[in-house]
Amino acid sequence: MKILIVDDEQLARQRLRHMLSSSDEHTIVGEAANGEQALILAQNHKPDLVFMDIRMPGMDGIEAANYLSHLESSPAIVFTTAFSEHALSAFESNAVGYLLKPIKQEQLDAAIKSAVRLNRAQITQLKNAENSNARTKICVKIRGTLELVPIEDIIYFKADQKYITLRTDDHEYLIEESLKALEIEFENRFLRIHRNALVSETFINGLQKNTQGQVCLSFNHIDDLLEVSRRHLPMVRKILKTTSS
Repeated sequence: MKILIVDDEQLARQRLRHMLSSSDEHTIVGEAANGEQALILAQNHKPDLVFMDIRMPGMDGIEAANYLSHLESSPAIVFTTAFSEHALSAFESNAVGYLLKPIKQEQLDAAIKSAVRLNRAQITQLKNAENSNARTKICVKIRGTLELVPIEDIIYFKADQKYITLRTDDHEYLIEESLKALEIEFENRFLRIHRNALVSETFINGLQKNTQGQVCLSFNHIDDLLEVSRRHLPMVRKILKTTSS
C-alpha cells in the first residue's frame, strides 16, 4: 500500500513515518506540509492511503480531501486530528477513518486495515461541523489532472443541467457543484442575477440587451452576456449605480 503523510508539523510527520516503518507492507511515497502540496504529490505518486491532518495553514485537510475525491483513482483518507470527540460526532459510524493525536500504534494498524474512502457528503458535513471559511480556490479537473482556480479570478458561475460553467478571463471549466451551495459559500463575493447564474461584482461592467431583447449583464475583460432575471434586476441596477458613483 502506497501512503502519503500530510501534516504541517514536521515532528508529527516524522513520528507517523516511524510508526508506519514497523511494517514492510507499506511504502511511504511522500510527505506534505499543507493541502496544496498534498494534491501535487497525490497526482504524481497516486497513493492508496493518505493520512491527513485537518488544521493546516493555507489549504486545510478537509478542503484537500474534497479535491482528492475528484481524482480518477482517489485515495482512502484517514484524518489525524487533535479534535475532541464532539467535533467528530457526525462521524461516529465511520470513526475508524479518524485518529486522535497522540496516535497509538494499535489504532494506526486498525485504521490501515479498515480505511474507508470518504464520500463528498461526509466531507461536507465535517466542513460544516468545523465551521470552515469559504475556499480560496476552486478545484477543476482537466484531462485527468487537477488545477486550482483562485476565487478572485472567477468572473461567473453558470448552471447548465448537471454541470456548472466556471468562467475566468481566458478559460471555461466544467465543475460538478451545486449553484446554491456556491452562493451560500461565497455570498460576500458573488451576486445572484438569475436562477442559473452567479457573478463576481468585481468584473461587472453594465447592462445591455441581447439580440432577443433580454436585459443582460456585461463584464470587463470578456464579451459574454448573461441574462438578468426580472426578480434580480433591481438589485443589479442598485449595485451598478453604487459602483459607478
